[in-house]
Amino acid sequence: MRKVHLVLRLFFAANMGIRAIARAVEASPATIGDYVRRARVAGLGWPLPETLNEAALEALLFPPTRATQVMRPLPAWSHIHRELRRKGVTLALLWQEYKAEHPAGVQYSQFCVQYRAWAARVDAVMRQTHRAGEKLFVDYAGHPAHVIDRATGERRVLAPTEN
Repeated sequence: MRKVHLVLRLFFAANMGIRAIARAVEASPATIGDYVRRARVAGLGWPLPETLNEAALEALLFPPTRATQVMRPLPAWSHIHRELRRKGVTLALLWQEYKAEHPAGVQYSQFCVQYRAWAARVDAVMRQTHRAGEKLFVDYAGHPAHVIDRATGERRVLAPTEN
């Protein structure tokens, strides 16, 4: 708040420009302009009233914002999680489907943040009991690999044993 106080003194009393004040206090011109705009909206000038301490100045210039009362519908995160396992499905695609169904829903960044927070709470352990040699587990990671023949340009999908 001392820097804000100095900015207001330099702007209103010394009639310095915003860029000069920004260089003097080592802040961006946008920040200085914001302080000056907030002071004008609050009806402040120079000198500041004697009864105005730092806490009161901060309350005048930076009033608390009201929390939004809008309840935005959220998707079923377990459904989103299952859909992400399908080939070619991304969070962006799922968000677009969600927004088509709920236009007042959360934006993409919050969609991703909330999904990742939900996914972090999901237990990723898959416990299976089986006898040795009874089952075969294959790690599949999407589209199969392919080879392009340089001579003919033919594209051939590799069989699982060729990978």
